[in-house]
Amino acid sequence: MRVTVHLPGLLRADADGAAHVPVEVDDGTGLRDVLNALTARHPGLDRRIRDERGALRRYVNVFVNEDECRGIGGLDAPVPDGADVRLLPSVAGG
Repeated sequence: MRVTVHLPGLLRADADGAAHVPVEVDDGTGLRDVLNALTARHPGLDRRIRDERGALRRYVNVFVNEDECRGIGGLDAPVPDGADVRLLPSVAGG
């Protein structure tokens, strides 16, 4: 199945400047598998979105279509065919 991962400007440098990255994964896969496929192609993204234990960094929000992943299973959240996955790091400062 095909999923599109949308990257904000802050992460595009680690994905060769791409704003949208199509990812092919097996049917019935979860968010963890989508991120694994994404970071296999763009390894620099992994350290930006997951910590050393493989968990999502607390300041990174990931949406599967319109749902924030932490509310639908975290890294085990189901990802349907054709889904849009959006990575949104929190922005802080003043």
